[in-house]
Amino acid sequence: MAILEDIQNCVLDGELDEIKDLVQKAVDEGIDPAAIINDGLIGGMNIVAPLFKSGEMFVPEVMESADTMNEGMQVVKPLITDADMPTKGKVIIGTVNGDLHDIGKNLVVLMMESRGYTVIDMGVDVKEEQFVEAIKEHKPDIVGMSSLLTTTMMKIDDTIKMINESGLRDQVKIIIGGAPISQEFADDIGADGYSEDASTAVELCDRMMAM
Repeated sequence: MAILEDIQNCVLDGELDEIKDLVQKAVDEGIDPAAIINDGLIGGMNIVAPLFKSGEMFVPEVMESADTMNEGMQVVKPLITDADMPTKGKVIIGTVNGDLHDIGKNLVVLMMESRGYTVIDMGVDVKEEQFVEAIKEHKPDIVGMSSLLTTTMMKIDDTIKMINESGLRDQVKIIIGGAPISQEFADDIGADGYSEDASTAVELCDRMMAM
């Protein structure tokens, strides 16, 4: 449908000033709101993701696209119920205790939300016990942890150990990432997966949810 392609391109190009009118036009034409979201808005981000992964798009452009998608969502979301928009899964994510870096984490959050995940963003400097309490409260499918400093990467290990001690480990998958993190480190500390960037993180979650 042409207008859904126009919405996709609007998201792809980060045309924030045009998206609301375009989405409203689709609504006025009687297009199913769920189709506007899935095939138009999220469809646009599905084009963005591989372009970002291949280096054809950069972080500022991806964030513009995500902002455009979210702006369009404001028009159409009141028209649907939660039941009409089933989530791919629920993810808790945070930067570990002692680390205040959030750009990479924020990008992962944007990419996951744009691909249909419900994300609880715990922010930065998240203590081990806060992760444990969040798992108890939100019952996520996946827990994501980020560390950008070699001095804080062992906090991921500490958090996984506390999740184990709390008897919650078999309830969640744990993925980790950040500049000093590697697949070898993930294997050593018992994480379920490692991602080197935001696009790969979404693909990793997709694989885990399919298991």
